[in-house]
Amino acid sequence: MKFNFLIVGALSLVLASCNSTKKVTRVDEKEQIDLSGRWNDVDSRLVAQEMVQDALSRNWLGDHIQSEAAKPVVIVGLVKNKTSEHIATETFINDIEREFINSGRVKLVQGGEFRNDLRAEKLDQQDNASMETVKRFGREMGADYIMQGTISSITDSDGRTKLIFYQTDLSLTNIETNQKVWIGDKKIKKVVE
Repeated sequence: MKFNFLIVGALSLVLASCNSTKKVTRVDEKEQIDLSGRWNDVDSRLVAQEMVQDALSRNWLGDHIQSEAAKPVVIVGLVKNKTSEHIATETFINDIEREFINSGRVKLVQGGEFRNDLRAEKLDQQDNASMETVKRFGREMGADYIMQGTISSITDSDGRTKLIFYQTDLSLTNIETNQKVWIGDKKIKKVVE
């Protein structure tokens, strides 16, 4: 009888722990929350802000405006994830693009697969849109500069304490001349206990 009571008690505890409900709380998207120590939305946003501000504060921008009498046209290319963890580099690229556009100091053109989608839409319009509204090929704005880079990390640990070091390296290159006009890096160190 005691044995049956113990089994019923143990099963009750197991079932009770399985039925626990999660509590979800909405927070401001700019609030800094770091649960795991891994690269997160805050890192992405802050690194993009700092690096674009640095790039726009350098001589290449004034030199371009002086020689061309126009804002430079920038395209954001590939940012490679060289860390051992999953990083949504598309989110980081979007953060960079947002910073460029919001600065008002450069023009930004679409890149990557989205550019291919635009070209497919133009192709579709050739057969399906009215002559007055069809968008023509050969009218895209060519980029003057491309921003590309990498996100790398080094992890060190001792027992339950872990140090994660992230380094983001970006460069801005003149597409016509292949001249690098800006190189920047941003480092982040996180201690996780």
